[in-house]
Amino acid sequence: MVPFAVAGIVVFALVGLVLFLFFRDWLIAHDHENWLWICFAGFLAGFPGLAVMLRHDANRRRRRAAR
Repeated sequence: MVPFAVAGIVVFALVGLVLFLFFRDWLIAHDHENWLWICFAGFLAGFPGLAVMLRHDANRRRRRAAR
């Protein structure tokens, strides 16, 4: 599950970076700058998700080792 969380963080970071570097002026001019904030929020929300997935995988490994 960890790769999915990491991939989500990376995707939000890359899309946010592309929007910020190349489309920021257009987004602001057309009142769509909330997309930059959505990417930022997705990037930040990915870290608690990553922590949950790390814990989930550790618990799954521990349960499998106990069998």
